Amino acid sequence: MIPHKIEFRVRYGETDQMGVVYHGNYAQYLEMGRIEWLRNLGISYKEMEEEGVMLPVISLSLNYKKSAAYDDLIQVTTELRKLPTAKIEFDYIIANEKGEILTTAETTLAFINIKSQRPMRCPEYLLEKLKRLSS
Repeated sequence: MIPHKIEFRVRYGETDQMGVVYHGNYAQYLEMGRIEWLRNLGISYKEMEEEGVMLPVISLSLNYKKSAAYDDLIQVTTELRKLPTAKIEFDYIIANEKGEILTTAETTLAFINIKSQRPMRCPEYLLEKLKRLSS
């Protein structure tokens, strides 16, 4: 449901002594995918925060299949799993320029009201955009 792709090259500082991407950097790649997924919908994560909505990750699962290395061109595909409620769930595929799947992942994020620090429902403006695109 509503996939979005980004591409970028692995930077030297993202690799370990073996020349492969350090496993902890994949969470940042997923974040880049989510932020651009939202931007592609016309929604700025920064503006969401300014309007009092945070989206902390409450669950993260990664399945490493093959290593990425310095200067590899990689593609992160981010896809919404279903219409959000008080949480939003994404699936990801990270592939190299040959189309080989390097990593698959899943995240769940919660909508949190910044002032009350309590869970909240997905903002209506986001739901409306998603409903229009999925119909």
